[in-house]
Amino acid sequence: MDFVLFGDDTTSVFSPRYKRMMHKTWKPRIHIHLQSQAQKAIQKKVKGPAAADLDLWTKSLLYLLSDQNGQMAFKTFLKSEFCEENLEFWLACEEFKCTKSKDILTSTAIGIYEQFIRTDSPKQINLDFHTRERITQSLQHPTTSCFVVAQRKIYHLMENDAYPRFIQSDFYKELHAAASKGAKKNHRRVLH
Repeated sequence: MDFVLFGDDTTSVFSPRYKRMMHKTWKPRIHIHLQSQAQKAIQKKVKGPAAADLDLWTKSLLYLLSDQNGQMAFKTFLKSEFCEENLEFWLACEEFKCTKSKDILTSTAIGIYEQFIRTDSPKQINLDFHTRERITQSLQHPTTSCFVVAQRKIYHLMENDAYPRFIQSDFYKELHAAASKGAKKNHRRVLH
């Protein structure tokens, strides 16, 4: 079953030429799709932050991550940049540190390892060999601190790379403009 595309018999969906062409064009198409998703998030998901909250987000990554709307906005931005796994890992570690039960601790540690740490894991984060090896060894007897070093490294990576890009992004500027516009509307209503 060979479908002819582009008007010639040599370019079918099964041909190597077609596959190369599709491979080259998928990233720009998916980037455009994710940007449109970010625009929808501005209109739907991230409606709550006030302009003052958005100003606090610029103070530090910690301010941003301590605010629920900030987390959602940052995650939406990271998805558009194809690097949301860093935030997901950091949040999983925050939740992991609160685990009390030994059985849950062990299964959660293995889950985090399988999802983020193991080589070729679905959401593998960028860690050096020594940190990865230290985590692998700590899984023999996991504690709430077995991911602390990795979490700190990922935090610094986000703080020095993704966070400044987020604050300078059109996405953040549009959020801020929408929040400022909403604040002005509310202020006018109070005055009238």
